[in-house]
Amino acid sequence: MKNRFVRAQAVLTALTAWGVLAGSGVAAGAPAATDGGTPRLGRAVRVAPGVTYRAFDVEVGRGTAHGHLVTADLTDRRVTVDLLYPGVVAARSPVSRLADARAAVAAVNADFFNISETQHPGVEATGAPVGPAIAAGRHLKAAVPDGQRFGPALPPGTNTRDVIGVGYDRRARLDRLSLRGAVLTAGGALPLTGLNQYALPVHGIGAFTSKWGPASRIRATCGTDTDRAAPCSTETYEVTVRRGRVTEVAQVPGRGGIARGTTMLVGREEGARQLRKLHIGDRVGIGHRLTGRRPGPLRFAVGGYPIVRGDEPLPGLDTVTPAVRTSAGVGAGGRRLLLLALDGAPGRAGMTVRELADVMDRLGARDAINLDGGGSSTLVTREPGSPGATVRNHPSGGAERPVPNAIGVFARG
Repeated sequence: MKNRFVRAQAVLTALTAWGVLAGSGVAAGAPAATDGGTPRLGRAVRVAPGVTYRAFDVEVGRGTAHGHLVTADLTDRRVTVDLLYPGVVAARSPVSRLADARAAVAAVNADFFNISETQHPGVEATGAPVGPAIAAGRHLKAAVPDGQRFGPALPPGTNTRDVIGVGYDRRARLDRLSLRGAVLTAGGALPLTGLNQYALPVHGIGAFTSKWGPASRIRATCGTDTDRAAPCSTETYEVTVRRGRVTEVAQVPGRGGIARGTTMLVGREEGARQLRKLHIGDRVGIGHRLTGRRPGPLRFAVGGYPIVRGDEPLPGLDTVTPAVRTSAGVGAGGRRLLLLALDGAPGRAGMTVRELADVMDRLGARDAINLDGGGSSTLVTREPGSPGATVRNHPSGGAERPVPNAIGVFARG
């Protein structure tokens, strides 16, 4: 693995220099043949200072997969990375629109999300993502329980709290973000087990802020920690806290936009029983933050699950199911961020998760994470002077699927 990493880094460096000298556009001719699993890289295209794009082909067991790769050099002070989202957690928008709204020079779709609710008739899907999210240093949401996630089965040792992010030190890394929070009442402190998430742990209490959006909060009380399809809880309660005081209570969680300075507390089972002890006019304090395992706070983070750690694919990755995939990886000691999306055009082969991990490893990602794939996989770039982003891959559904968030790359100059 180490030798492949060194060779891949040398190839990427050479191709980046070639792309800067040769101008833009993917190489017209097919790259030379290669051994199975080794990407054939097209010519590097300079998208912006410190940001390049290239296409690649790779042979897999069922044919040729075509991929699209953006590389961001985080040692370049003009390059930054942040979360793109529609302004609230429970909403969706195409990646190109998210990129255009912030003038990002490149972006790729990110986290898996609450895409459907067939198991709970009458309960609407929220569109909210699975994992934690941090945008511009603001902690937007925490992770749903493992059994409530959407997407492929988690590999051993991973969970919904895993993220890829960039710290204030400008280095990218994988981390695991846990919610630390409490509801402070006259009767004592109640543990806060959710923040702007579509599913709460059984017996939990969740906080919903103005960043949740107008979507219904009833979904947060459906399913269990191990079974997403389990019935919705019959014991719920919602408390409205405005400027530190209880102003309203309700038996069932509601919907509608939440004003700034207001927090909706939603409880289920024991959490609901504790919230029923609160009365209109009571003083309530609410505090919450996401904490990582590694030192230094993250300025940006988004959920997914690890597939490469320490230059080695994780054990237990799926080797059976090919699909269109999206991934993000970290190289060069956190100084390089790689964003990858496969092409979903007819005739293009998909990859298993293990194949994706091997490709990310060979492209130079010492650590990598699997993001939402299938019809969500979308990678865009914005050329200098262009009024909007260009979708580089062919989404498998024939058009961009609205998604809750994306990884955005920005560059000055």
